[in-house]
Amino acid sequence: MTSVPAAAVPRHIAIVMDGNGRWAKARHQPRSFGHNAGRKAVREAVESCLREGVQALTLFAFSSENWQRPQDEVGALMNLFVRALDKEVDELHGYGVRLRFVGDLTAFDEPLRRRMQSAMTRTADNDKLQLNVAVNYGGRWDIIQASRQAAAAVARGELQADQIDEARLGKWMSLADAPPLDLFIRTGGETRISNFLLWQAAYAEFYFTDTLWPDFDQACLRGAIEDYARRERRYGRTGEQVAATTAQVS
Repeated sequence: MTSVPAAAVPRHIAIVMDGNGRWAKARHQPRSFGHNAGRKAVREAVESCLREGVQALTLFAFSSENWQRPQDEVGALMNLFVRALDKEVDELHGYGVRLRFVGDLTAFDEPLRRRMQSAMTRTADNDKLQLNVAVNYGGRWDIIQASRQAAAAVARGELQADQIDEARLGKWMSLADAPPLDLFIRTGGETRISNFLLWQAAYAEFYFTDTLWPDFDQACLRGAIEDYARRERRYGRTGEQVAATTAQVS
């Protein structure tokens, strides 16, 4: 593997973990079998991000649209969340990982919400990696809830409507305290973002792979990071401007 300079490593990676169901179907197993197998890929991603020096990893675990799936699959996913919280938090805490759940958590039952809150509280002071798990999350929901908070601030007289700009609205987004999103990965062969991090992905680099999520190991993530490191990020500037700025910094 090639060496990726620290400055070229993405600060924040987001992953749509797609393909669990197809992975299970290929093995003549129920979809829940694939979701359970995907837990290993999550551990691989966390360990790889810790080793590579990534600051934040955001995983799309359960979208607001996933409630439309068959009831037995949704139930299996909820049980998987509970088991994962019971088994994985100690290890994450030992690694120095700060765990956060982002999304509309009110849809989950009280015992699961208590487990989530307990895990977040326990790991709140860790600083090796910020692990954001998006559950009952949608990018449109995120923008709407931020807009409502801005409107409430205007109603309270704390803010004028014409003072609402990208920076102010961004402070109310779910990942306001995370580094800007640099690399957006989707596994499983689909090439859409499925209402994930619509606001945050404005200047992200996209990486799509046919690899199904349970097979997405540390080598796969390393390959995505290497691909990212080869790209020129211009943010509206020309390539010549980017090269000139890089030369000044070096």
